[in-house]
Amino acid sequence: MDVVVGRVAKAHGITGELAVDVRTDSPETRFALGSALVAKLRDGTTRTLTVAAARNHSGRLLVRFEQVLTRDVAESLRGTLLLGSTDDLPPTDDPDEFYDHELEGLVVEMLDGTKVGTVKEIAHGAGAELLVVNREGGGELLVPFVRQIVPTVDVKAGKVVIDPPEGLLDAD
Repeated sequence: MDVVVGRVAKAHGITGELAVDVRTDSPETRFALGSALVAKLRDGTTRTLTVAAARNHSGRLLVRFEQVLTRDVAESLRGTLLLGSTDDLPPTDDPDEFYDHELEGLVVEMLDGTKVGTVKEIAHGAGAELLVVNREGGGELLVPFVRQIVPTVDVKAGKVVIDPPEGLLDAD
């Protein structure tokens, strides 16, 4: 399975370097010299790009790929999603730590077993992560991903148990 590890923000300089917004906890591994990433372009097509160099710059990663040699080619990649394989991820040693792709698709239920919906994605904010849940009856629900509200995550059983504070399920 592939997961988003970055998004091309813009071209940088005249030699094909790209400014990338990183969306991975391990950019040093994902963007290591020689790493292959799948580029999903805005038109839906994909191609493989091989990292030739990467460096930090003003909160972004500047990446040069072997296949991108000019600014014009770099400009054509603006908005491209960079995907990496989940097979490349090291196992987590912490039982309370999860990769986003492990949570996406899990059933969300209350302590009493009442089904609320399914985890659509994880929204990463400045304060904390939020589970974006597709509700059973339609619509979305944002659930703060904190132990007080999400006491149980059982990836093997395919479920997340929530104990929401009053009013959380009423919000639309």
